[in-house]
Amino acid sequence: MFRSYKTEAIILKQQNFSEADRLLTVFSKHKGKLKLIAKGVRKLTSRKKGHLELFTQAKLQVAKTKTIDIITEAETINNFTNLRKNLNRVRIAYLLAELIDQLTAEEQEHKQVYDLLLQNLTTLNSQSAPKNFISNFEKTLLEILGFGLPQKHDRVSLEQHIYSIIERPLNSKKLK
Repeated sequence: MFRSYKTEAIILKQQNFSEADRLLTVFSKHKGKLKLIAKGVRKLTSRKKGHLELFTQAKLQVAKTKTIDIITEAETINNFTNLRKNLNRVRIAYLLAELIDQLTAEEQEHKQVYDLLLQNLTTLNSQSAPKNFISNFEKTLLEILGFGLPQKHDRVSLEQHIYSIIERPLNSKKLK
């Protein structure tokens, strides 16, 4: 039998799956990073479609299965409309989402990481990124997750430290 749960989450990543479904990576307030299936979300008639876009904060109802849990209902809390109107802000949001995706393990609650992401997306939605925005996010994220900081806190040292942890370059860094 299915068991279900509700969670508040931010959509980090999406990938097409089968004919009409989408595999989503979300970061939830109470369960950390999750991979979930959104059945039928790629159909034009899908009611969940608009609630499951990248960087959207949503309330999700999820059915637990033996493999990948399934999103049964979704309701938008905040879709960060202004963020989407500026290409540089979108680029930064991709970077924040990718950092969290790469640096966190699945199903490990990190309320501080959720709050950090939400706070930074809210800032990006209301204004252009302040000076040192990305560096400050990276430093805070590394400290929360217990990875520590490099000796020097400059941009290059931070990037190299993150690469040493995830052992590959970030895709969003290619978007300049």
